[in-house]
Amino acid sequence: MCFEHQRYTVESVTAGHPDKVCDQISDAILDECLRQDPYSRVAVEVLGSHGLVVVGGEITGQVKVDFANIVNQVYAQIGYQEKLEIITRVTQQSPDIAIGVNTGGASDQGIMYGYATKETPEFLPKGVVLAHALASGLEKLRREHRVDWLKPDGKTQVTVDNGNILTILISAQHDRSVTQEIIRKTLSDELIKPIVGELADIQILVNPTGLFIQGGFEADTGLTGRKIMVDTYGGLVPHGGGCFSGKDPTKVDRSAAYMCRFVAKNLVAAGFAQECLVSVAYAIGLGTPLMIEAYDEANHSLTELVKKYFDFRPLAIIERLNLRQPIYQATAAYGHFGKPDLPWEKIIKL
Repeated sequence: MCFEHQRYTVESVTAGHPDKVCDQISDAILDECLRQDPYSRVAVEVLGSHGLVVVGGEITGQVKVDFANIVNQVYAQIGYQEKLEIITRVTQQSPDIAIGVNTGGASDQGIMYGYATKETPEFLPKGVVLAHALASGLEKLRREHRVDWLKPDGKTQVTVDNGNILTILISAQHDRSVTQEIIRKTLSDELIKPIVGELADIQILVNPTGLFIQGGFEADTGLTGRKIMVDTYGGLVPHGGGCFSGKDPTKVDRSAAYMCRFVAKNLVAAGFAQECLVSVAYAIGLGTPLMIEAYDEANHSLTELVKKYFDFRPLAIIERLNLRQPIYQATAAYGHFGKPDLPWEKIIKL
């Protein structure tokens, strides 16, 4: 750990990136299910490709969902206008899985991680915060009509060395009529400088291929859960491999990762560590985790402290963080961590 004194590179993407479009559709469906039935079981995946959207998965609950309407609403809200062909293949949760979940057990086996650092007010590494700020800043420029040639798709990347920014990369979808010179100057003045400040010693790269006209599903295929590093910590700490979007809170891929973040952030906020990494492992159907571990920046164990203050049983996590709310579409772009209104970002007294 100690990323404040290392060289690393992290990225983010805009809400209009095809993978993120799929994440937002999945979480919009989840939110609708939770509005109708807070105890819904939801596992929804979305594939988008060149005018086609496929919604697949499992939903169990007292719900009636208009999948096509949600897909079209989310797509239009993001800023796309293409007409979509929509196919749905959604059934009920496997009864074999439900046996374990119904008794309070984990929905699957797996390992989840959470991290926090005192480096920034968001308790995240500086590069992660900047990459998201630049990506969300692109969307803000477009939505506020301050830059009328910007389109929804885009990516950002930041390289940091010993706390100093070395390189900023912006790939921004744009109208065909605008020149790359105007794009570079506008984004430097209206996006990068207000967020980063002085740019004299920073390498700035904007649309390195020279053009970024096609975007979204017109240019590329999108898939739920394919941006798990953007969703979490930029690849700087381990990741168990499970995505978040489209999954209700009985899925420990999501809820336990949120709990790990909640624990890590509170240990740092309470002064027990400058940096903290928390990990937990589950077996499908069992309510008690197989493993809980936590370490500070010097690799000193904080595990006993975690076990004293925090309960990692799946139902206890759901109750503590109040996770049966329709709050998840807001998590599906610009990271699941560092947003102050989310329950796993709350700082408590230990």
